[in-house]
Amino acid sequence: MTVFRSSRQPRGTDAALLRAPPFPGAPRTTSEAARSPVLPMIADSTIDAIFAAIRDAQVGGAFWAPAAELPTGGLIVRVRSPEDLLAVRADLSDAERSACQWLLPAAYARHGKVRGWVAPEPVLFGEVDPWSLLPAAMLLLAHGDDEWAVLAHIAGCTVRLLSDGRFGAAGAHPAALREQAVTAVLRTRYLDPFTGDESDAASTIALLTFWRRTIVANRGIVAASGIAWWKRHEIARFLWSADQPLRFFQSERRALAHAARHSGAVAVWPSRISPAMVDSAATLGVLLIRVEDGFVRSVGLGSDMVPPSSVTVDRLGIHYDPSRASDLEALLAATDFPPALLGRAERLRTRIVTAGISKYGGNGAQPVPARQPGRRLVLVPGQVEDDMSVRLGGGGLASNLELLRRARVLEPDAEIWFRPHPDVDAGHRKGAVQDADAMRYADRIVRGGGMAALLDVVDSVHVLTSLTGFEALLRNRTVTCHGMPFYAGWGLTHDVIEAPTRRGRALTLAELVAGVLILYPRYLDPVTGIPCEPEVLLDRMVAGDAVNRLGWVSRIRRLQGRLTKAGRRASPSPL
Repeated sequence: MTVFRSSRQPRGTDAALLRAPPFPGAPRTTSEAARSPVLPMIADSTIDAIFAAIRDAQVGGAFWAPAAELPTGGLIVRVRSPEDLLAVRADLSDAERSACQWLLPAAYARHGKVRGWVAPEPVLFGEVDPWSLLPAAMLLLAHGDDEWAVLAHIAGCTVRLLSDGRFGAAGAHPAALREQAVTAVLRTRYLDPFTGDESDAASTIALLTFWRRTIVANRGIVAASGIAWWKRHEIARFLWSADQPLRFFQSERRALAHAARHSGAVAVWPSRISPAMVDSAATLGVLLIRVEDGFVRSVGLGSDMVPPSSVTVDRLGIHYDPSRASDLEALLAATDFPPALLGRAERLRTRIVTAGISKYGGNGAQPVPARQPGRRLVLVPGQVEDDMSVRLGGGGLASNLELLRRARVLEPDAEIWFRPHPDVDAGHRKGAVQDADAMRYADRIVRGGGMAALLDVVDSVHVLTSLTGFEALLRNRTVTCHGMPFYAGWGLTHDVIEAPTRRGRALTLAELVAGVLILYPRYLDPVTGIPCEPEVLLDRMVAGDAVNRLGWVSRIRRLQGRLTKAGRRASPSPL
């Protein structure tokens, strides 16, 4: 039986047909072809359904390879060498030769002279995505050990084998090809790459479909700028595709020049690039794709240099800038969420709430203070005052103290807890409020522990643009937004300022969760280092497997923060 795993597979004749892409850094495994001695009967309806799923998903073979730059249709010929090409070409009719599209191994891209060799037209060297050609092909000529024979049969093409091999014999009848396809797909052992448990063909196809969507979305991203050094290992994995290697640049000018030369895009961290780069990109016609931390990010703070296990990748804008459209906003405004996805979103929400997960992982050990009996309890989370989400989505408000004052005005009888932002409290970022000033409006200042534990005991939150508002919605708390975060304006929050007209649609909580946590972000399994769905990352967090690979850097960063805070306390307060 062929073993499917989540990492690199051999490229020989024993490679699994439904195999994982060669994600960077993934552990090497082998794919062993060991036929089961017992081949049970499989119903035709099951075979047809699985083959249809493969066709719809366009997975199998090297589906991650670059799309073929050849005209579709006619005759596709896969040969092993120029000499092989000449032999095959001699047996074709004039009409077939004129319709041929030739595919040769990459090794012959710069092939020297071969007697009788004339480069046919059109010709392509190297591995290509088979699905970029096969669905439109009328006929495939390939050797019997070429997996394209099976893929072409599944795609509905006519197949003529040039020699005997694993997938059939020369002159094989279509029924024989179907049986070879059944063996390659359904008489194969599959494993879940994240757990190592037994899996099946349908689940494997679903996983490959997910990976294909990610890889296709990454195509054309050839450069990155403004990415901190300690994030680059993960960002390279988030943005991997087989088309072009992703190059990181310190220089914005060089990043744009590289992208322009390769007709590609630049991935940028929005807060770390200049307005001049945005202008230059527009002049050059280079697309800037904005990458940011995801909403369930990591176990540990980004300001402590803990690499992200989740990011967002946005081609239109960025989710925290309400002045312009973003991929998230467009997704929430237009998606018809199917019932199965909404059910999954509700299960994901329940899992997050039950496990006490927030943006930076699970709850800390610090207990939550007792609330005053008989009073409504309101939480006001502080933010980093110069954060991009505050500058762009705060509606002109940036002060944590002013947010706290406004919350008191709207909640005169409530018990109010103020929670300073962890990055600010760690001494890394701007936005500190003196405790005495905060206590003019708050009843208590709460520090440490996890945000989820606080949200479990409060009745409501007042936020500027903080993700805490979204996390409160997950727990069915009322949320008042003084700014315009991505989750406001959809009918689920009390909004102090007017939402953009683009958000003219009321969403259910399940629809919001489906868009924000399932469809929009990217996730990376911290154990295997391969792209995963959010449920996998949550499982790792709960199990304690989401280990920080840069723990030593984080410890130094936390020490730096403590020194900064000590210096701040030693300085006199401004009058």
